[in-house]
Parts: sequence; structure tokens; C-alpha cells
Amino acid sequence: MSLTREDIVKVSLLARLKLNDEELAKMTTQLSSIVDYVGQLSEIDTSGVEPMAHAVDVKNVFADDVVQASLPRDRALANAPNHDDECYRVPAVLGD
Repeated sequence: MSLTREDIVKVSLLARLKLNDEELAKMTTQLSSIVDYVGQLSEIDTSGVEPMAHAVDVKNVFADDVVQASLPRDRALANAPNHDDECYRVPAVLGD
């Protein structure tokens, strides 16, 4: 499945990337190659392979929670460039 220029435009809008015509052409070629390669993986016979989440056997290591005193709010906010008495103040990141 090759991607079209319109597919790349849609993805770039979702990612909030501004791509010029040259970058759109390059991304169309590169992402199409990646998608085609992933498509080839579906053709591999994996009937004898056990389903797995990781290629190596990994296990979660859990530790008991230890209750400790938290950092006082005034110290937590001390180095913040902009804050009110309760919270950090940061610029909006989601747009208008």
C-alpha cells in the first residue's frame, strides 16, 4: 500500500508539521517505503512462533510503596519561572 501526497498532508496536519512541497515529496516516498516494508512482514509464516510482547523474556520488578513526606508546595514552586500560589503557569499548548 503506497501512501499518497494527500495522506502525508493529512498526517502532517495531525502532527502540526508544516511541510513544503519538497518535504512532502520526500516524506511521501520515505513513509511509503516504510509502510510497504511493514506490509511484507505480514507475509512471513509465523505459525510456529509463540505470541509475545517482547523478543526477550522481561518481567516487571515490583517494590513495596514507601510513604514519605512530600515536598512542601513553596519549595516545589520556588524555581518555577511563573506560578501562582498553587500551580505552575505554562503557555497554552493546544492552540486557540
